[in-house]
Amino acid sequence: MSNQLLLWVGFNIFVIGMLALDLGVFHRKAHEVRIREALLWSAFWIILSLLFNVGVYFWRGSVVALEFLTGYLLEKSLSVDNIFVFLMIFTYFRVPYLHQHKVLFWGILGALIMRALFILIGVTLIQKFHWVIYIMGGFLIVTGIKMATQRDDEIHPERNPVLRLFRRIMPVTENYEGGRFFVRRRGALYATPLFVVVLVVETTDVIFAVDSIPAILAITLDPFIVYTSNVFAILGLRALYFALAGIMRLFHYLPYGLSLILVFVGIKMLLVDIYKIPIGIALGTVATILIVSVLASMIWPPKEEEASPTSADPSETTTGPNPPAPADR
Repeated sequence: MSNQLLLWVGFNIFVIGMLALDLGVFHRKAHEVRIREALLWSAFWIILSLLFNVGVYFWRGSVVALEFLTGYLLEKSLSVDNIFVFLMIFTYFRVPYLHQHKVLFWGILGALIMRALFILIGVTLIQKFHWVIYIMGGFLIVTGIKMATQRDDEIHPERNPVLRLFRRIMPVTENYEGGRFFVRRRGALYATPLFVVVLVVETTDVIFAVDSIPAILAITLDPFIVYTSNVFAILGLRALYFALAGIMRLFHYLPYGLSLILVFVGIKMLLVDIYKIPIGIALGTVATILIVSVLASMIWPPKEEEASPTSADPSETTTGPNPPAPADR
C-alpha cells in the first residue's frame, strides 16, 4: 500500500472515529444544543482544523499549508449560507429542536461522501481537460452575481425532485416518531418525516457543493488538500448552525460578501494562464471581504422587519405535523 493511499485511509478513519465519538458518546442521548455548547464545539473543530494545518505546514511546507487554510476559510465562509437554509428547512418541516442535531449529523455525513465524489470528478476533469477551468470560473462569476442580485429567502422543499420520487416509492408517516427514521405500521415499513428532512438537507448540500467545489479548485488541484479542507469545514457546520442560526439575519451584508468572494475566485480561475494570483493574496482577499461584510452588518444593522423572520430562533421549531402526505395509521 502506497504512502498516499495510507494517508487517505488514515484520514478517513480519523474522521469516522471523530463522528462516532460525537454521536455515540457526546450526543448519545438527544438533547437541546444550547449556544454555549455549540460555541465550544465550534471552537473545538476550528482548533482541530488549525492543528491539522500546522501538520500540513511541517509535512508539505508553507505554500501547501496556505492553500489548505485558504480552502478551509473559503469553504467555511460559503457554508454560512447553508446555515440559513437549514434553519428554513427545519422551520418548514417543523422539526423538533431536540432532533435537529441528529438530522444534521446524518445529512452532513452523506454530504461528505457526495463532496468526495465531486472533488474527484472536478480534479480529474481539470487535469485532463484544462479548458474546464474556464467554464468553472465563468460559472462562479455568474453564481456570485446572481447571489447578490437575486436573493430569495423562500425555499420550496416540495419541489425537490428527490423528495417527490421518494414519496412515490415509500409511504411517510403523518407525524414525527421521536428520533426514528423508519417505523412499521401494519407490517409495512414507513419512513418518518425526520428521514424526509435528512434527504432534503443532503440534496440541498449537493446544490451548494456545485458552487463551493469549483471555488476551492481555484485555490489548489491537490485532491487531498481540497478534500481535507472541505471535510474540516463541513464537520464544524453543525455546531456553527446551533451557534449562529438565531442571529444569521443580523449579518445582512454577508451574502453580498460571499457573492464577491465567488466572483473573485471565478476571476482567479479565468486568469490562471495569464497571472497566477499568489495564495497569500487570495487568503487575504477572502478574509478581508468576510471581515468587512460582518463589520458593515454591525455598523449598519438591518431594519427591524428584515431582522425578524417568521422563525429566527431554531428552538422555536419544536412541534407540529409535517407537510409530507399523511399515511394510513
